[in-house]
Amino acid sequence: MRKVIILIILLSAFLGFSQTKELDSLSIQLAFETQDSLKIKTSLKLIKSLYEINDYDRALKYIIESEKLSTNLKYTKGIAETTYFKSLIYAQKGDYINAVSGYEKSKELFKNLKDTLGIAKVNNSIGLIEIKRGNYSKGLQYSLAAIKELEKQNLKRDLSLAYSNLAKAYQKINAVDRAIQFNLKALEVQKKLNDTTSLTQSYSQLAELYSSKNENRKAIEYYQKVLSASNIKLDSLQGLIYPKLGAEYLKFNDFENASKYLIQGLSINRKSNNQDGILLALNSLGELNLQNNQLVLAEQQLYEAGTIAKNINNKPELLKYYKLMMALDSTKNKFDSAFTWQRQYYNLQRSLNDNNLKNSDSVPLDFNPNFEKDVTINNNFVETPTKSSLSILNTDLDKSQLIFYGLLAALAIVSTFLILIYLKRNSNIKYTQELEEKNLKIELQNEAFLEQTKHLENVNNVKDKLFSIVSHDLKDSLSSINGFIDLLKDGSLSREEFDNLIPELSENANNASLLLFNLLNWSKSQMQSLEPKPSLFDVQEVFEDKIKLIEQRMENKGIELVDHSLRDFAYADKSMFEIVVQNLLANALKFCKNGDTITISNHISNGSCIVSIADTGIGISKQNIEKLFKNSSFTTVGTNNEKGTGLGLSICKELVELNNGKIWVESTVNVGSTFYVQLPKSRTD
Repeated sequence: MRKVIILIILLSAFLGFSQTKELDSLSIQLAFETQDSLKIKTSLKLIKSLYEINDYDRALKYIIESEKLSTNLKYTKGIAETTYFKSLIYAQKGDYINAVSGYEKSKELFKNLKDTLGIAKVNNSIGLIEIKRGNYSKGLQYSLAAIKELEKQNLKRDLSLAYSNLAKAYQKINAVDRAIQFNLKALEVQKKLNDTTSLTQSYSQLAELYSSKNENRKAIEYYQKVLSASNIKLDSLQGLIYPKLGAEYLKFNDFENASKYLIQGLSINRKSNNQDGILLALNSLGELNLQNNQLVLAEQQLYEAGTIAKNINNKPELLKYYKLMMALDSTKNKFDSAFTWQRQYYNLQRSLNDNNLKNSDSVPLDFNPNFEKDVTINNNFVETPTKSSLSILNTDLDKSQLIFYGLLAALAIVSTFLILIYLKRNSNIKYTQELEEKNLKIELQNEAFLEQTKHLENVNNVKDKLFSIVSHDLKDSLSSINGFIDLLKDGSLSREEFDNLIPELSENANNASLLLFNLLNWSKSQMQSLEPKPSLFDVQEVFEDKIKLIEQRMENKGIELVDHSLRDFAYADKSMFEIVVQNLLANALKFCKNGDTITISNHISNGSCIVSIADTGIGISKQNIEKLFKNSSFTTVGTNNEKGTGLGLSICKELVELNNGKIWVESTVNVGSTFYVQLPKSRTD
């Protein structure tokens, strides 16, 4: 690799040396020329060499001297060539008015000399200027006029420039197939010239053209060629290509490659603060995350993309942003917002389509051989009017006036008719558009109503199941408590019997309390009234408080508690976390038998606090694990036939997620279960 780099450096130095040597040789030759015509020819060679190495100031000095000498000698060829080179330099410096004026002057001189090659070079140069200025109709005709002669003479550099100009012009007016045709022609010439810079531009244009035709694999092929065309991987080049390449992979759902190139492209463009590159990457990343259902991340990326698109007035990417926001809000069931995005999308699309139609309709795609010919009036013959000729002239004039007024009246009638048709057509289009928008809004509203109805049906089903279970469990617990109270009233219990029944009474009261506790929290969550109030709190303190509530029940059931908890802080709603811990400890106790162990612990992972409650109880089967944490009344009896509502874990999941956390379980039948809760240690928004 080192040898190759050294070889390239030496080759560049040699080429630079050979160019300098050639210039020095021409300068010496010019100094010793004695014949004026030969001086001009040598000077023109020197001017051409200086122009090719972009030394425009030195070239201008020789042009002025050669122009004076050619004018004194009346050497038309010299005047034409110097005028042409002077116009080339004006064009390079952005002085298009003087450039075009000079081109027209040199072209007339070349025509007088019948120099078809000179005319072709001038036409090609004028075409380049007109295309740069957005005059595609004019520019296309000049460039097409030059092609035939340039091909005949096999002038590769001029052909490369002409083909590239034509390709750009056709691309601007959406003549995609023609743009591809001339880009491919340019590629052939550029490969022969080993012109890496021009090759890169042609590859990039071909990739964009194939992308517009949805030929994504060809687009990817040419984008890859852009990246490999240059030996040095420039960040600016990668920042331009990576987002486009990622977008192509996204079009046929290759998410892995799409994500790789889009993330790399975003990183490079953020470093260089390239707003266009950042916009391309963010829009496509938003689309990628929307397809992967990562809606929060997609919304963040699209919001930033929309802001940039408006700031830099990138209308194609703004159109894409509107479309993606419409899809995002539809997915989130925000149908009113989706409808607003849709209206903005169609308004911008209509505006862009109108501009494209204006450009393409006014530009002839093929060469018109008469594009430069003007209509001339023959003023060679002038007749002196006589009396008879004047009377005839007056009669003819009256007839002409009558015909003129008749045509004017007819034109007025036709114009009125056309205006009425146009207004009626616009009215019909507007009415149809409004009708379509209303239908879409009704359709979106119907979908929202159906979704809401389905949700209410689910909630109602859960409510029915819940109250059938609650009525039974509360009845059992309260009946036991009432019976105990009745025995106390009657004085039927001895002191020993009273002491023996207290644990059972306590457990019944705890069951009823937890049941009502879960029921109230579930009803709040269903009404969407739970709002977390996060703060920093010590996890170990919560464990200590909740263990005290179940110590007696654990002792009665013969279960050992192992406390590995540490002093650590979490950022969440403390009361909600207490509900979660109380439910998880109650569940662990419920499914443990005599001799089992419950272990509580906590540790830090990636800046989060993770709490675990493990037991060596009966465990949970794979089929039942899938039913946990769902908004349903799934439940199983405990080891002492304890009953539950099946709502505890679904409430736990809602409370944890409200606090930007996660909850999950790992379990093996007859081995035990471990429930994990992950909470942030600081604000996440």
